[in-house]
Amino acid sequence: MFCVGDTVIYGTQGVCKIVGTEENDLSGDTMEYYVLRPVYDENSTVFVPMGNKALLERMRSVLSAEEIYAMIKNMPEQETIWIDDDNDRKTAYQEIINRGNREELVRLIKTLHMHKLEQQQKGRKLHISDEGFLKQAETLLYNEFAIVLNIKPNEVVPFITQQIELN
Repeated sequence: MFCVGDTVIYGTQGVCKIVGTEENDLSGDTMEYYVLRPVYDENSTVFVPMGNKALLERMRSVLSAEEIYAMIKNMPEQETIWIDDDNDRKTAYQEIINRGNREELVRLIKTLHMHKLEQQQKGRKLHISDEGFLKQAETLLYNEFAIVLNIKPNEVVPFITQQIELN
């Protein structure tokens, strides 16, 4: 499925490099694990049991550059997903973060950016939980874009803006 050296997305850890496989007794049973190193947190290590289907499903290949360009091209047409009820919004947005679906992350980022602008026009700030969801979604998506496009994470937003203006 995956090989040592592959770059993958793993759940909310984000972009990781598979640095090896090893047999460990982490949960009472000896199992074979993928050893992942988060690209932007090299002091962390993630062990994913090869025999655990649910955890393996959280590990996905990174997008291709072509897929990223297509996603950027479609960003202006993406619908927003604002939810008025605070509790419903927190639940729904956390589920989006946990799923890590890139299209949903784009809609979440767009929604929260637009709401942030509306709040600023009223002299208000974005709710702290919404700010947290925005930061998480941006980190997940922009770090993947940065790795694939071989740019720095802080160059992703200007890159997206430039690509949208070109279309």
